[in-house]
Amino acid sequence: MTLRSDVSALLAEAGIVDVDVDEALADDHARTSAYLRVVSATASSRSRDRDRAIVATILRDPDEMGAKTAVVALVDEIAGKATGPAEFRRWSDELLPEIERLKAEGNREFIRRRIHDWLFYLSVKDGHVPTPAELAEVTDWMQRYLAEWSRSPAVLAVVAESANTKKTRNIAKNRAGSRELRTE
Repeated sequence: MTLRSDVSALLAEAGIVDVDVDEALADDHARTSAYLRVVSATASSRSRDRDRAIVATILRDPDEMGAKTAVVALVDEIAGKATGPAEFRRWSDELLPEIERLKAEGNREFIRRRIHDWLFYLSVKDGHVPTPAELAEVTDWMQRYLAEWSRSPAVLAVVAESANTKKTRNIAKNRAGSRELRTE
């Protein structure tokens, strides 16, 4: 497969017809933007059957940073739609062999950490209240996400006490004391 055929096939499969393939091939940013549109269309599909093949195709791109960006966007979108950690784990386990093909260990690790963060979040969303030690195992990004979006006073209390950054601790503390949470 060539980059041209990969980009063309991804766009066609997603039903995206308004992207200039020549421009996308010439400009890494334009190509990443096209991949992000493909990922959005992919995530909105009910079927997850083609996700691994789409990720494999995107990860063949020589611009590894752009490819990683698109795959992380897919991970984020699918996590947001997952009904729970078990479903998301099954889906992400399918992608891991493709992710391991990235040349840069930092890019592989970033995606693995994002998957781990979402698995953690989904377990918290399912009612698990993390311990400070468990909270320490997720990224600062996920700690802040919990501080901003969790509706559980118990979870917010753990984040307020144990998050890595003062800003995240303060967000959680302020939200834990908000009238909105107390009235639920």
